[in-house]
Formats: sequence, C-alpha cells, structure tokens
Amino acid sequence: MSRAIKTQLVKYSRLAHERGLTAAFGGNLSIRKGNLVFIKATGAVMDDMTAEQVAVIDMSGRQVSGVRPSSEYRLHLAVYRTRPDVRAIAHLHPPYSIVASTLVEGELPIITPEAEIYLKRIPIAPFRPAGTEELAEVTSGALQNSDAAIMAKHGIVTVGKTLREAFYKAELVEESAKLWYMGRKV
Repeated sequence: MSRAIKTQLVKYSRLAHERGLTAAFGGNLSIRKGNLVFIKATGAVMDDMTAEQVAVIDMSGRQVSGVRPSSEYRLHLAVYRTRPDVRAIAHLHPPYSIVASTLVEGELPIITPEAEIYLKRIPIAPFRPAGTEELAEVTSGALQNSDAAIMAKHGIVTVGKTLREAFYKAELVEESAKLWYMGRKV
C-alpha cells in the first residue's frame, strides 16, 4: 500500500510543477492512511521527486520514516484533524492565486460553473509565517467549511477524498484566480 501512495505523491508532485502550480522547492502534497500521513520530504523538488523523498509521520507529528517531512507538516496535520473526511491535501504556490491574495480580502470570487460546483467558495486566510502553528491554525479554520483556501502571500490548500480530487480542485482555484485577475478593472 505505501508504494502505491508514494507513487501517487510523486505523480501529482511532478504534474503540479508541469502545470505551473508550483516551482522549485515550493508546495507539498500529502495522503492520510489511517494514523499515518505520507508527505513530501524537506528539500524535495516537485518536478524530480522520487518515492524515496516521501516522508511518513503519524497524526501526532512523530517521524515514522527515515526521511524528514516538509516544514508544512503542521498545516497538513491541522487540516486532517479539522476535517476527518479529508484523505488528501494539495498545498501549492500558484502565481495568480498568490497575487490575488494581495489584492482581495475575505474570499476570491467564484467565476466558473465548475468552481461553483466543486469549490463553492474560496476563503483567503490571513498571512502567517510559513511552517508555523499559526499558519496551520488559520488555514485549517478557513477549510472548516470549504475544500479550498488561499493563504495570503503564500499559496493554496485544497482537500479531497483522493489526491486526484485535491489536485484538480487546486487547478480550479488557480483558474479562478487567473480569470478574476484577467477580468478585473485596472
């Protein structure tokens, strides 16, 4: 089972980079299986990630594998605790979403029918430093009643029952941000 989970994480990490949803070291994906969370390792680069660069932690944050988890592991754990229905998380750094977070307060407007159906709303969590408990708290709070959130000046988090679902919701958030940005009055 863990091999299949690691294969999914590698596949969607590379796809996120290919589709311009993140660059270099930015972003991380995770899958929860029981009390274990499989997550990108610290220092792994999304476009050339390997199965050996997938860390495993338990729900208390204890490292189970020989690989250290991403510094955003607190964020992932907080979301899993807040949303027991969630089995996968995509945290990415797409450019239009980040720019939109500096220009919009509260929520990003929903523009397309697909975003309305699959996302319903896109709250914007206030800025908190990366990797902190404070970021984990405000972001998991924004996701209590939503499957997507933008973290001000940082990136996005989307959730799903599968990594595929969380990934495609991330694409919808970025499409929404891009369309909003292109359509705004200058």
